[in-house]
Amino acid sequence: MIVKDIDVKSIITKSNIPAAEYAVNPYVGCAHACRYCYASFMKRFTNHSEPWGSFVDVKHWGDIKNKEKYRGKKLFLSSVTDPYQPIEKTVGNTRRFLEQMQGSGIRLSLSTKSDLILRDLDLLKTFPDVRVSFSINTLDENFRRQMDHGVSIERRLEAMKILYDNHIRTTCFISPIFPGITDVESIIKRVEKQCNLVWLENLNLRGDYKAHILQWIHEHHPELDMLYHDIYASKHRTYWNRLNEKVRSFTRAEGLKYLRDTDDYQAEFGEKPIVINYFYHEEIIPSAKRKQKI
Repeated sequence: MIVKDIDVKSIITKSNIPAAEYAVNPYVGCAHACRYCYASFMKRFTNHSEPWGSFVDVKHWGDIKNKEKYRGKKLFLSSVTDPYQPIEKTVGNTRRFLEQMQGSGIRLSLSTKSDLILRDLDLLKTFPDVRVSFSINTLDENFRRQMDHGVSIERRLEAMKILYDNHIRTTCFISPIFPGITDVESIIKRVEKQCNLVWLENLNLRGDYKAHILQWIHEHHPELDMLYHDIYASKHRTYWNRLNEKVRSFTRAEGLKYLRDTDDYQAEFGEKPIVINYFYHEEIIPSAKRKQKI
């Protein structure tokens, strides 16, 4: 792993993410090296020639001034890196940021593939309405190992349960859903007693990693070649429409709420989780474009 230090003027940036007004990325690059990482586009801004996933730049920033101005604002940590990737254990950038923002009243959402987040449970409890999302798109550890270098699925699930038991709002982010591979129903059954929300997001192939993923599918699951061609070459939405209806029927049978990403939602502790359709396909979610204009 190639590690460099970089100075930045500010660690907090404005965000275009619908669910957050600000974003914090304590690092550039990510050692989890997910094959499907949408953030790999960041490489062209880094002056790195090395493959995405083989380098991490450690950010250094000064004091955060006027932190009270963020009171009540939504901040996502992180949008193009994992705040709890392995280097965080020794460098501690994420914990430093949390310590700096004590008492600010900012509303934090964190997303990770690591159980290192448990180290900061004491700090997380001090933020209002904090939310933690774990990316889990399979229960098959062999498939997981081929897709990312994060901790095992069981470690993620255990961390999710510990946070949930400590009244930290948790989300199981079933993303990206690999057509023909990701078993959405099995994952929901596994997590429904230890999370508040389940988000569903499709595998969206674009950029440099599109050809890489399609080649991997051809080598390991040639029986899915036609399906992936239909979805990602012919641009047909049939698979996602069918999955949408399948999940709708499943959640109804399980007594779970199944909502569009445009709906308001609030799941209380002790209740069954709410399942959110976050496919981004206008054919499935007619109001998706309208939401972007609001």
